Amino acid sequence: MPNAALWQGQSTLLETNQGFAYLAGAGVRVPVGIGVTLAPLRHPYYAAMEARSLALATGQPVTFGLGPGGTSFQTGVLGEPYRSQLGAMREYITTVRQLLAGGEVHAEAETFRCDARLAQCPAPPVELGFGVLRPRMARLAGETADVAITWLTPASYLRDTVVPALEEGAQSAGRPRPRLATILPIARRRPQHEPFKLAMASNFAHSRAPHYIDMLGKAGIAVDAADPIAGAKAIVAGGAFLCGDVDELAGMVQQYWDAGVDEVILNVTGIYNVEGAEAAVEELEVLLAALAASPAAPSTRAETIGAR
Repeated sequence: MPNAALWQGQSTLLETNQGFAYLAGAGVRVPVGIGVTLAPLRHPYYAAMEARSLALATGQPVTFGLGPGGTSFQTGVLGEPYRSQLGAMREYITTVRQLLAGGEVHAEAETFRCDARLAQCPAPPVELGFGVLRPRMARLAGETADVAITWLTPASYLRDTVVPALEEGAQSAGRPRPRLATILPIARRRPQHEPFKLAMASNFAHSRAPHYIDMLGKAGIAVDAADPIAGAKAIVAGGAFLCGDVDELAGMVQQYWDAGVDEVILNVTGIYNVEGAEAAVEELEVLLAALAASPAAPSTRAETIGAR
């Protein structure tokens, strides 16, 4: 399909970059995206090496998304959370971009130091992205990123909150608005599985994380970590998890194009977790074929299943 790409979130089962490199070695060389890799896990120099290595291994463009993770994850890995989420990510992406460009980098940041240069060689392009949930990170992405990457974000919230913040940040920096890539947790309706159960299978951890609860609240979806069933039902009702027949799903996806999304990424983790890999691959095949037929959907892509 035109503009196809393979996306994967941060995995702690099979490390994402290594998984893509394995596929490239097996002959599966396609454009790839990471939405997103977690900055506390790697120094910016290593992140730049990984991004460029993926481009060389696949011979294809790479969208390398970055995110801070939750504050509890930061504390578990670094010993304490970032004092400023936005400041830390601004320093991080700036350093990675400078290294990829080949310049000598001298950075003294809150969480790292970098006095280094990355060896240069011809390679396919690397786009740097930010994981975006809330307006302040969206404004920062507008200023600094090539791509803003969202997850579990209803179309109306993107239209009314994220896109305006991206545009505001881009305008303040005198640059075009970055591309908006949205990962959609999605499933066809199944008589044997209630939609909220598929949403729970897909998004249980996210629906309990404070930064996701806050974003969903801003989108008008009330989620309480203490009541995951009610939260999953609210996520389905609020359009953050898409469930319906193929025609209904096509209409739901159209709302994302209308909201200003440039790239839709389908995630079928819910189906994977309740029915297995074969069913998840079939789900992607059916949905991609149906959505590719829509002239308004020029860039619908697949995300790998499981291990977000």
